[in-house]
Amino acid sequence: MSYSLGGTRWQTVVRVILPNALSGIFTGLILGVGRSIGETAAVILTAGSSLVMPGSLFSPIRTMSVHFYILAREGISMEMAYGTGAALILLVLATNTLAHWLLNRYVRRRT
Repeated sequence: MSYSLGGTRWQTVVRVILPNALSGIFTGLILGVGRSIGETAAVILTAGSSLVMPGSLFSPIRTMSVHFYILAREGISMEMAYGTGAALILLVLATNTLAHWLLNRYVRRRT
């Protein structure tokens, strides 16, 4: 409607399309973050598993989900595995809570 009333394409995108699509964009981002945290097997195959801190962007790494998998699978320390699992759950909860708060703040500011 904005475009047909004389607004430019950029004005239509910024003032009409993006504000209405923002909740879907945030939802997609949150689902992507949650899935990336949980994808253990894919990370093991692509990033590897290293015990040392990476020296560059191309060094092998160990993410928390891979660390949890190795601790639980090999039985090294179940207490540390439960701690890592709890930290992952709290990280996902904090990310979702922050995104929900930001989205509600944006919606209240818009109305």
